Amino acid sequence: MSQKYNLYADSAGQLQERGIGRQRALILVATKTAVSLEGEWLEAFWCDQCEQTKWYHVKKCDRTYEVSIASVELWQQASGVIHPAGNPSVGEFTRTQARMVGDNNSKYFR
Repeated sequence: MSQKYNLYADSAGQLQERGIGRQRALILVATKTAVSLEGEWLEAFWCDQCEQTKWYHVKKCDRTYEVSIASVELWQQASGVIHPAGNPSVGEFTRTQARMVGDNNSKYFR
């Protein structure tokens, strides 16, 4: 089973990159906080060879699909995903503590 996340655009430039005219792109962004991108999404697939989950940008083009590795910029346009580099509002100390297993992390609080 794979995970799938929809993409959205929050700037006219992102819409123009996808073939929407400048005027229409400006109107869409002005009237909506974010515009859902039809036929595009991020999806995770399991690789049997490397035994890891890999994320891809999938784009439906007529009857075919274009598949490429998901870029950081696309992650910022996805709804409902965890930031690939972790939550930017969490400090390095908290990240380190969260990764520690067992009682070793209690020594920092004595």
